[in-house]
Amino acid sequence: MTDYKNDKRVVMTLDAGGTNFVFSAVKGCEEILAPITHPSNAHDLDKCLKGIVAGFEEIRSLLNEPPVAISFAFPGPADYPNGIIGDLANLPAFRGGVALGPMLEETFGLPVFINNDGDLYAYGEAIAGMLPWVNEQLEKNGSPKRFKNILGLTLGTGLGGGIVHDSHLLIGDNSAGSEVWAISNKYETAHNIEELVSIRAVRREYATILGIDPSDSPSPKDIYEIASGNREGNKEAALETYRRIGRALGDVLSNLLTVVDGIAVIGGGIAGAKELFLPSMLEVMRGKHGNGNPRLCQKVYNLEDPQELVDFARGEAKTVRVPFSEKTVVYDTLPRIGVGISKIGTSKAIAIGAYAYAVKMLDRG
Repeated sequence: MTDYKNDKRVVMTLDAGGTNFVFSAVKGCEEILAPITHPSNAHDLDKCLKGIVAGFEEIRSLLNEPPVAISFAFPGPADYPNGIIGDLANLPAFRGGVALGPMLEETFGLPVFINNDGDLYAYGEAIAGMLPWVNEQLEKNGSPKRFKNILGLTLGTGLGGGIVHDSHLLIGDNSAGSEVWAISNKYETAHNIEELVSIRAVRREYATILGIDPSDSPSPKDIYEIASGNREGNKEAALETYRRIGRALGDVLSNLLTVVDGIAVIGGGIAGAKELFLPSMLEVMRGKHGNGNPRLCQKVYNLEDPQELVDFARGEAKTVRVPFSEKTVVYDTLPRIGVGISKIGTSKAIAIGAYAYAVKMLDRG
């Protein structure tokens, strides 16, 4: 894999939200300018597009060296490889297909790369986050095993996801790879899983448990503090809220890791409540189907638990003799996967992912 941390090229980036657009520049996987924030003007396409151009112009004017590309995350649906943005829910001005990438290429004379935030999050964790950290732990403990695949989930306003397979980002033929929010919800079958694994779910589930209107429910932050015993409220209801979210998340991870067979890393706002949802999440992942078969054929380790991390990193190495030879080989007999919380933070992972993706595409030619 390319040494992105020591790459000298500069890429201009954007974190696009429904309220604000945050512009910056990255070099060698580090931001080199203080971020600049502009309103998104989500209901006025002309103002929105002019604001995007103005933001990148401002960033370029502050740089000491010319950028080589623009790379950023933008909501979907979209045809990301061609830079076409579709009908967005949180940016309603985008309707009927907007050629955002080609517009920026023509304006700045630079290659422009746009992706989903969940995809770039996973790519950043693969480049400079959880994946290299896990392999460092294995190396330190003398394990011959190395991981090349990672599933990244962001638990925030919605449920985002991305998959990286052996340094390759899974985008899909319709720019819809890893759209994990649409997975079915076995706990609330009328809804997709995002309705039970997102910030809004915290408030709604707490209200459901207490039999009150969701509009009368405390904020998600308050519910977290109630569950932690730092605020007045129904602590058991708050704890059950996070148990429900954990069970739903465990089901999602079990289904996805059956395919991905790699490390899973969790980011986003809800990740800060890890001590509340991890136990029920792991219980599901380590559980069994009704016929007694395990949910996952690999052993699941909680990488946030120091002792489990040691056991995961140590593995079960074994030396075997090569038939008809005096040579021996060492292999790890323990099929396993690990689940942990981001070590670098969601925003930084997305920025690194945007940078690395641009550099990779430029080098491809």
